Amino acid sequence: MPLYQQLVEQLHELIVSGMLPAGAILPAERQLAESLQVSRVTIQRAYAALRQRDLVASQGRRGFLVRPQPEEVRPGMDRLKGFTEEMRELGKVPSTRIVERATVQDRSISSIFGLPSTAPFLKLTRVRYGDEVAMSREVAWYNLKAAPALETGDLSGSVYAFLAENCDARLVSCQQTVEATLPTVEECRVFSFDAPIPCLLIKRHSFTQSGVMIEYVEGLFRGDMYRYHLKLQA
Repeated sequence: MPLYQQLVEQLHELIVSGMLPAGAILPAERQLAESLQVSRVTIQRAYAALRQRDLVASQGRRGFLVRPQPEEVRPGMDRLKGFTEEMRELGKVPSTRIVERATVQDRSISSIFGLPSTAPFLKLTRVRYGDEVAMSREVAWYNLKAAPALETGDLSGSVYAFLAENCDARLVSCQQTVEATLPTVEECRVFSFDAPIPCLLIKRHSFTQSGVMIEYVEGLFRGDMYRYHLKLQA
């Protein structure tokens, strides 16, 4: 790992752990370079990378100031639950902004559900908020053949609750993958990122108790606030 990157990771850990608290001023570039016996360019690159991660802010002649860090969200992955329930369990107020809502036919999505290419789906694109902070951007497709009430129902809250109450289609299991990715320009705008930072892309296939697939969703969760934990047993 390049020297500047090693320094970035060490300073990143000090900041997120609170050992370098919000408001702390990082050492001057020349001072830190001499202390670590590295070039000043190495320090400049490290500080620039920290600024891109929104961890520090330039204060002109004062140098770089550690920015206040958003509260980290640590949801569990031990059971199936929707975003609304997850936020409430974490003590946050959930809210949603619907960006796109349309009834569509999509050959590639049909193949994911194992349905004919002419099958109708509700495509729902939403930005999900916790305490008015944008936490995720989700694009979801719902099986209208199995849950037709979704097409015209009120989906401003929890879709999972709507399914259980209005479609007799409570979701009880899912297949889920998590991978790292960089947000697009539009997603950076949603999350108020000055530059792309790694995010979590979660893809989920959700099923009813009878094994009917109702939902396929691709959700991008901000990497600076989400850290999933798992409990494993032998």
